[in-house]
Amino acid sequence: MKIVSLAELQDQDVSHNAKIKKRVMITAGELGKLTNFSQAVFPIGEVAPVHQHENMGEVFFVQSGEGEIRIEGKSFKLRPGVCALVEPREEHEVKNTGDEELVITYFGLSID
Repeated sequence: MKIVSLAELQDQDVSHNAKIKKRVMITAGELGKLTNFSQAVFPIGEVAPVHQHENMGEVFFVQSGEGEIRIEGKSFKLRPGVCALVEPREEHEVKNTGDEELVITYFGLSID
């Protein structure tokens, strides 16, 4: 069992852009194939640039703000309540296109 509170976790840099901060609630190795369960805060205009994960899929859930996710070159609007699934090896980019912070809760699952 593990109980955590976002309010008690330290901010960490997102590897794709240090201006984007995340709080990791569950880390790799704590639960099966889950690689992380985190919440990221994108300041206005910030981007997690195009990248892919060879052995991991990701699920993004928008809590607040507005943005855009590009998956394999296709753009999709992000707004509260939207959930996006990115398969392993799919190129993706997340961008805050709104006028407030974009807050996304997300997790990754290893395919190994």
